[in-house]
Amino acid sequence: MARFENKIVWITGASSGIGEALAVAWSREGARVILSARNAQELERVRQSCANPEKHVVKPLDLTNSGAIKSTTDEVLEEFGHVDIVVHSGGVSQRSLAAETDLATDRQIMELNYFGTIALTKALLPSMLARGEGHIVPISSVIGYVGVPLRSAYAASKHALHGFFNALRAETHKRGIKVTIVCPGYVRTKVSENALRGDGTPHGKLDDTHKKAMLPEQTTAKILRGVASGKEEVHVGGPEIYAIDLQRFLPRVMKRVLRVK
Repeated sequence: MARFENKIVWITGASSGIGEALAVAWSREGARVILSARNAQELERVRQSCANPEKHVVKPLDLTNSGAIKSTTDEVLEEFGHVDIVVHSGGVSQRSLAAETDLATDRQIMELNYFGTIALTKALLPSMLARGEGHIVPISSVIGYVGVPLRSAYAASKHALHGFFNALRAETHKRGIKVTIVCPGYVRTKVSENALRGDGTPHGKLDDTHKKAMLPEQTTAKILRGVASGKEEVHVGGPEIYAIDLQRFLPRVMKRVLRVK
């Protein structure tokens, strides 16, 4: 039997990138996948690319709409009874200096990356606690550890996720809840093209760092293996993931490396 046979896996940000790749990977493992993002047409495309597409459902969701998060969670629980694994892959990055970023843009990034993720977690958590089991998988970033120039609000949102989910893990570990934080490095997705500039408009460019990065499909085996084994963190990417260890053990060196010349 596959590791995730008939497990119910809810994935946000499932219309592209790592979220899409994980949806396909989990479907091949026998899971029933709930696909969420704002673009219903793209979600349907992903559903059709999954193994046994008839097993999976599309639930369009805007993570900045707290009312929609509650109502969609109620629909999912009514339809499926429970969720075994929730994967928080929805989010947006940034490409602007802090001094040149409107506060409204900072709030927009935090609203989606942090508050949307937390709102969905809190909507699902009571049902997980009642069952005495559940697995929460936030897709963070290497930047959840390292504050990189041009990513101030993005780094803040990812640092915040680590703080929240590390605390939640400590609070709920005796009640059957697992938390696996995934920290990707550079992955060839549209993250840089969709990133926000200081005025809130899209960056619209593929960064050089992403042009030769690993494909989303190359991240899934390690992520699923980490979730299956209950790891607290999974780091996936190229050499850039060693920045996490540099930040931990040689923070002064890391600070010098990152300074804007």
